[in-house]
Amino acid sequence: MKIFITIFLLLFTLESFAEEHMLKESQYKYVEQSIGKGKPYFLEIGSEDCYGCKVMANSLSQVLQKNPQYNIHYINAKKERQVAKDLSVRMIPTQIIYDKDGVEVYRHIGIINKEELDTLFKKFMF
Repeated sequence: MKIFITIFLLLFTLESFAEEHMLKESQYKYVEQSIGKGKPYFLEIGSEDCYGCKVMANSLSQVLQKNPQYNIHYINAKKERQVAKDLSVRMIPTQIIYDKDGVEVYRHIGIINKEELDTLFKKFMF
């Protein structure tokens, strides 16, 4: 019976992890080179140990799966502290949208719900 329960818990845990989608981390120095070169960019600045950041990364991962043409990048503020400082990030998660010319057109601190994300992408990404 103990083996059955152990296997059940293991399968349940693995399934929970499989459902969680996360954004792949990008190094800012590579993203920065492309900002302002004809395409809008969405930056998610956060950390892997921040609950709100995980929620945003999951939501943005789903958006990216449906819209692979979007330039959505996750910058890890914990690993790139100087970048977070240079971008004037005061709290995480922070979202920044740059237009095709590299001008910051939107900034938000905290979690954005899916409806608001859809509105943002319709307004700024196309």
